[in-house]
Amino acid sequence: MSAEPRINDRIRVPEVRLVGPSGEQVGIVPLAKALELAQEYDLDLVEVAANARPPVCKLMDYGKFKYESAMKAREARKNQAHTVIKEMKLRPKIDPHDYDTKKGHVVRFLKQGDKVKITIMFRGREQSRPELGYRLLQRLAEDVQDLGFVESNPKQDGRNMIMVLGPHKKKTEAMAEARQAQEARKADAKANPGKSQNPAEAEAPSEEPAEAEAPSEEPAEA
Repeated sequence: MSAEPRINDRIRVPEVRLVGPSGEQVGIVPLAKALELAQEYDLDLVEVAANARPPVCKLMDYGKFKYESAMKAREARKNQAHTVIKEMKLRPKIDPHDYDTKKGHVVRFLKQGDKVKITIMFRGREQSRPELGYRLLQRLAEDVQDLGFVESNPKQDGRNMIMVLGPHKKKTEAMAEARQAQEARKADAKANPGKSQNPAEAEAPSEEPAEAEAPSEEPAEA
């Protein structure tokens, strides 16, 4: 069944409740009168509420209306954001420098509005010390609590322990802030052309290092 509204001669009712081109209420008029007014205004008679009694019709430029509707739908799809689940893997006895590096990736993911799956990988005798992984996950959750929250509490999954962090900001909010920051940097670069040595890098702040995008390829150092 077509979702297109009936227009002009395709409308088959004796009378309609007519709305003018500026949204004014004309009232209930015979269909012939409504079509006559549409010709006078050089507009289309469009049925906007077919189930009303009588149906509601409006005088409008239907071609322009369809174009604007398509553009709005396109813009909505463009701004639509899907939350991505990133993954970060850690060892229970990770050294401080590696911890700070991994935590930096988690911070960036949460700022971008993405969820982060934290996996603690146990090897050998480490499997008998699950409390080490639990304490590490708790520490990480506390370190990033301003940006995210524990969406899924730590749980054992075979040789691994898993926790999921959710961002406080929605993906759409993070994207909007990133666009605003990018526009501000561009404006600053134009106002101060000699300030930045690498303008290309300044215009692409959201580009992530390869190892952060694919944490499963990161070396599993103790």
